[in-house]
Amino acid sequence: MDGTMGLQGLLCLCLASHLALQAMPTQGSPTDSTKGNKKQQAMDTAVNGVVIRSLKVNCKVTSRFAHYVVTSQVVNNANKAKEVAFDVEIPKTAFISDFAITADENTFVGDIKDKVTAWKQYRKAAISGENSGLVRASGRTMEQFTIHVTIGPRSKATFQLTYEEVLRRKLTQYDIVIKVKPKQLVQHFEIDVDIFEPQGISKLDAQASFLSKEAAAQLIKKSFSGKKGHVLFRPTVGQQQSCSTCSTTLLNGDFKVTYDVNREKLCDLLVANNYFAHFFAPQNLTKLNKNVVFVIDISSSMEGQKVKQTKEALLKILSDLKPGDYFDLVLFGSAVQSWRGSLVQASTANLDAARSYVRQFSLAGSTNLNGGLLRGIEILNKAQGSLPEFSNRASILIMLTDGEPTEGVTDRSQILKNVRDAIRGRFPLYNLGFGHDVDWNFLEVMALENNGRAQRIYEDHDAAQQLQGFYDQVANPLLKDVELQYPADAVLALTQHRHKQYYEGSEITVAGRIADNKLSSFKADVQASGDQGFKTTCLVDEEEMKKLLQERGHMLENYVERLWAYLTIQELLAKRMKLEGAEKASVSAKALQMSLDYQFVTPLTSMTIRGMADKDGLEPVIDKPLEDSQPLEMLGPRRKFVLSASQPSPTHPSSSIQKLPDRVTGVDTDPHFIIRVPQKEDTLCFNINEEPGVVLSLVQDPDTGFSVNGQLIGNEARSPGKHEGTYFGRLGIANPATGFQLEVTPQNITLNPGSGGPVFSWRDQASLRQDEVVVTINRKRNLVVSVEDGGTFEVVLHRVWKGSAIHQDFLGFYVLDSHRMSARTHGLLGQFFHPFDYKVSDLHPGSDPTKTDATMVVKNRQLTVTRGLQKDYSKDPRHGAKVTCWFIHNNGDGLIDGVHTDYIVPDIF
Repeated sequence: MDGTMGLQGLLCLCLASHLALQAMPTQGSPTDSTKGNKKQQAMDTAVNGVVIRSLKVNCKVTSRFAHYVVTSQVVNNANKAKEVAFDVEIPKTAFISDFAITADENTFVGDIKDKVTAWKQYRKAAISGENSGLVRASGRTMEQFTIHVTIGPRSKATFQLTYEEVLRRKLTQYDIVIKVKPKQLVQHFEIDVDIFEPQGISKLDAQASFLSKEAAAQLIKKSFSGKKGHVLFRPTVGQQQSCSTCSTTLLNGDFKVTYDVNREKLCDLLVANNYFAHFFAPQNLTKLNKNVVFVIDISSSMEGQKVKQTKEALLKILSDLKPGDYFDLVLFGSAVQSWRGSLVQASTANLDAARSYVRQFSLAGSTNLNGGLLRGIEILNKAQGSLPEFSNRASILIMLTDGEPTEGVTDRSQILKNVRDAIRGRFPLYNLGFGHDVDWNFLEVMALENNGRAQRIYEDHDAAQQLQGFYDQVANPLLKDVELQYPADAVLALTQHRHKQYYEGSEITVAGRIADNKLSSFKADVQASGDQGFKTTCLVDEEEMKKLLQERGHMLENYVERLWAYLTIQELLAKRMKLEGAEKASVSAKALQMSLDYQFVTPLTSMTIRGMADKDGLEPVIDKPLEDSQPLEMLGPRRKFVLSASQPSPTHPSSSIQKLPDRVTGVDTDPHFIIRVPQKEDTLCFNINEEPGVVLSLVQDPDTGFSVNGQLIGNEARSPGKHEGTYFGRLGIANPATGFQLEVTPQNITLNPGSGGPVFSWRDQASLRQDEVVVTINRKRNLVVSVEDGGTFEVVLHRVWKGSAIHQDFLGFYVLDSHRMSARTHGLLGQFFHPFDYKVSDLHPGSDPTKTDATMVVKNRQLTVTRGLQKDYSKDPRHGAKVTCWFIHNNGDGLIDGVHTDYIVPDIF
């Protein structure tokens, strides 16, 4: 078997979240009862004949820039080919920069190119080829890289992955987190962390979540002196065993190294090879008093644990306010209410009253996010403009929400403008998104536009601690309006050097490129507002730089430049989120070029594995997931579809659920059509009564050819001759531009059914990508179809249960986002994707005295409509949520264009 054939079984590449290497399939390990053979047996522990001979992680940190290399060797001792999986979790903030596989004396290396070029090879065959890329965001802070490969009998394969990141200081320390999960005993296991900090290391510690403190003290070697620190974890096979007679490993969890540097010198300015890095974290400053307003979502979706944990966190945060601080609370549901309406001092009496208010407030209605934010901004602005002492404080606005704007102003761009115009750069806004139903990009852009940042709060038992943890990072401002200045003629490129506030325990990092022959005139002037004002100048100590270069050599030069590149790319990626059109294209082009120049896998680039092509010439592709991407995303083609079935974490029950608006347009049950009209803050409903077997056009975009059609099924317990309910039992979603087809039934999900594509069941948890379309299957619940530059749609699975009046499983279909669909989009749902007008008048009791009738004028027609209730099952397929709507009678006659029979089509495709 040659090297190429030996790797033909490559099945998936992924970015995800844990340092692990596992052999597949995972079966029980053999044991030996003979005491003398236990050690050798443990060393030879294999999974189905496959042994992880070595797994080593080498981390080198130079001035906060961390460079990781993960290397593993796997041996197949069996007499036939076996599949193994190299599975590594890396920080979300890291960029992969290299990857290589060596097998049968052949080496296959990664090649980073722009995403468009990398994916052109897949445009005609996605999800149907031999190789594939798998992208996966797992947990809160990590991403997972996985590659499955078949290795020949009695042969070995070596994997090597390189990734890099800049360490950020939080709460007085830097954290290096390495996830460990080999799933078997490893003959040579090693984690080696080498740290070099020119300022000198002030503290260093290392712990492992899978080791007791006593075991960690014995097994983890750590030392630091001057500029250098070192941590080594090299357990023997016996030390890895979960018990003295076990063949299973105890290595499963986080290996964490924490450290900080000396702060005696105010200036920490590093220059190497015409690049500089400036680290600013002054100590011993007087803490500033602060003005803080908490803007809290109290819409009905916050019920249960969310509001309980939010109250718990608020009570703790209120207890942490200092007597010199001023504060207020703003709550928003359908209406907006403030506790005091102006800032009050954090006195004992005021804090007691605020705590009582927090304990007693109740949830109410929808999500008037715009109104809540503007009220909070108004309170801070009014305070800053009223008395001089208020303007000398550090003002902070913290907003928490678990959903999307559904009340008041709901247009995202208008809300962004309103908030921008109201704050006008005076203070930072921090947005906390609770759970996965938030519009994350919207919250992040809003925060970035207003000198703050967004943070996700995960729905979990420790949500209150997450909220408290965020607050702790901003609880103690030391300086505000911080500006780090450099001579304009000496600096060619500069990262962000103006910051609204500097907080205790954090650090501001600025990097840049120095013009040729300008080193002698290079300096850094820092000025800020503090308790007494702040100003200092930092000069380059050229002799010290020469000593550092002698100590660290080329590595120092390389790392300072790559630190600048990393920060610049991160800032460009954040900036492009806030832009549109030509400006966005220009910033994207810069970020892409730098990603290629420095060989980083970023959201704009992909890595292909050069030479690892299947018989069709397709190479696997590695992509980086975005923050709002789904837990498991399959990218690229696959013929032998072997999916490692990822289940949602039991501690994150909603982690795999796509975000949903509070109210959506859709069709469900018998079939009831629900049309959300956001500009009216209202909902319209109608039914379609047709026979089983009829196929209805739901969405049809003539500009792109994209379509969604649904076939009706009847209740299995139908009475002959009597009209009974019909339901959608089969949906066809097609994007002809890319050859994409998806058939969905209550039993199976079939990709490209006309060409024998893969079939999934509702028991699977997966996400698939074909060119511009991403399909996410959330086990036993729903699936989400997202079309790039198109729409996002959800299919809900309804399983019948004992006692149900319905005797057959069926589907619901909902539109989560349609604003990018063309104006000519039609269909029973599609015709309502764009704004339309109607007026309701003459409300009066109807034939049913419990319901109100009214006159509606829509599309130049006058209709009699009835106020009623329908159910939206987009979030809760079992129970649904009640939706109040105006019901249009007679199959939507007068509301829909034409008559309902115009929407009958011959087939789901």
